[in-house]
Amino acid sequence: MIPSEGRVLAREGGQFRVAVAGGEVTAILRGKARRDAHDRVVVGDLVTLDEGDRQGIYGISGVLPRRNLLERRTPMGRGNRPVAANLDRVYVVTAAANPAPIPQLIDRLLAIAEANDLPAALVVNKIDLDPAGELVTQYRAAGYEVYPLSVRSGLGVETFFHALRGRESLLTGASGVGKSSLLNRLQPGLALRTAAISEKVGRGKQTTVAAVMVPLESGGWLVDTPGFSEVGLWDIAPRELASCFPEMRSPLERCKFPDCSHRTEPGCAVREEVATGVIHAERYASYLVLLEELLTAPKDWE
Repeated sequence: MIPSEGRVLAREGGQFRVAVAGGEVTAILRGKARRDAHDRVVVGDLVTLDEGDRQGIYGISGVLPRRNLLERRTPMGRGNRPVAANLDRVYVVTAAANPAPIPQLIDRLLAIAEANDLPAALVVNKIDLDPAGELVTQYRAAGYEVYPLSVRSGLGVETFFHALRGRESLLTGASGVGKSSLLNRLQPGLALRTAAISEKVGRGKQTTVAAVMVPLESGGWLVDTPGFSEVGLWDIAPRELASCFPEMRSPLERCKFPDCSHRTEPGCAVREEVATGVIHAERYASYLVLLEELLTAPKDWE
């Protein structure tokens, strides 16, 4: 039986690995899909397929409507780069200790998800080394679901794995936080598989986020994105950044000036809540760093 639809798992040069009923096939862009360079096929896309050729390579003839699309700007780059489509949630993974959490990196990744209208959550690993109570409390107060766990002891792991079942999730985080151990605990060999594919598709492309999607034996799909922590915000106006911080959405509506940047303007409700501790000072510091990045980012035509 010839498959008519599939889900894109990875791009390898000019070819795509596509999951279909009963297995995987290799496919290339054909026809309208090949001409639509502005609508690039990405991991997670649901695509229509034409009949395979003599080598068994199928043709991607179209992309079905997306529920969402995660995009990012490369460091010092211009223009957008799509990462993955049709996601249910982005999970940012950090360690409670060894290495110590990097709040600005956590906030950058969460803000990128929020800017793309994607639900985001935080996974705090290694709570056997440090309970990370303050970190967990801080991000829950900011409006995020937080999953404290220890891959080593197994504490909290099943709760997180249950959240992945039946969904399309993206996992990202800095090196050393235990992401590979988490993948292997979820499904033995999963980290090795994603690493091997990512190395293959990302070889020679330093600015490429080698996203790869894999099916989970428990149900659902997982996108792993090595290097995603190094990317920047894309397609968001500086005045819209505050809305990417859930705890700022309510006070920003009470600011004296509608175009308030929440830096020095009088009557700023956001800064008032920072001063009273309602908004965490580290979160506000991350906002200022990202705002400056947006204000100084090169324009597409520069």
